[in-house]
Amino acid sequence: MSDHPDETPTLSKRRRIIVNDVYPAEEGEYPAEARPLERAVVEDGPPFLQVESLSVVFQRNPVLRAIRLTINRGETVAIIGESGCGKTVFLKSLIGLIEPEYRQGNVLFDGNDFYGMTTRQQTRERMRFGFVFQQAALFDSMSIGENISFPLEQHTMKTDEEMEAIVLRLLAEVGLPPSVHAKRPGELSGGMRKRAGFARALAMGPEVMLYDEPTTGLDPIMSDVINELIINTKKQHEVTGIMVTHDMKSAKKVADRIIMFYPLSRLEPEEPQIIFDGTPEEIDRCRDPRVSQFIRGEARERLMEMTEAYKPQYPE
Repeated sequence: MSDHPDETPTLSKRRRIIVNDVYPAEEGEYPAEARPLERAVVEDGPPFLQVESLSVVFQRNPVLRAIRLTINRGETVAIIGESGCGKTVFLKSLIGLIEPEYRQGNVLFDGNDFYGMTTRQQTRERMRFGFVFQQAALFDSMSIGENISFPLEQHTMKTDEEMEAIVLRLLAEVGLPPSVHAKRPGELSGGMRKRAGFARALAMGPEVMLYDEPTTGLDPIMSDVINELIINTKKQHEVTGIMVTHDMKSAKKVADRIIMFYPLSRLEPEEPQIIFDGTPEEIDRCRDPRVSQFIRGEARERLMEMTEAYKPQYPE
């Protein structure tokens, strides 16, 4: 590991980096006070999120098929399901973070179709979202402070002092000491990196938080710290939350509603891919064996299916 200075790097010494199609933070592009956004509470009108017949194909393999669901503003929704059922693909497809071989259907936010927007409009729409990636996805070459302030540099005209204050506030909010500011991601534990990624996701004052397997790879105590962060974020920032997870304890603790996806490879052509949509209390009473076995972590018929599928075939 290379040597790093002990002092926190001064924000003014770093140039603003432009990646992909994000906007340069130039004078006159938008006012300094444009972020965080003032959040309008919509009482009437369309639901916050509507997904209409979303289908996605990668390398000729269908991953999502005719997904239809609605999420209301302020809800926290957990999307569960076994590996390979399309949960993360769905999450990233909501705001165009992946480009599949084939996609059909509509994703509407407040009645506006995301895929019908121009590239510039889509980029502005993404500013409403904070994304907590499974592996934190921090820039290794940047300090934690630089990682957290990165979206502020790209999309606002905030001064170095203002960004510094936001970074320190967010570090405290996710339970990290100020000394973490100058460290590189490689110097932190997995739980600390996850919380730093959480802080970066909050930097722009998002309306929606997207969580991709937020507790994966963490010990039980740190997993519950992340659960509490998700709950506190909803209370403090009034965000809508969409979480992909295998962790049923986490899903039941933080979610108002649980949706279960099922792998297309084990469904009949006309069967819906969403096999459960209800409250945490309702999922415990669900009689669908596919649901009950998943939430209890029971293999049973699944092991028999795999054994039968891979059994050698001999000529009679």
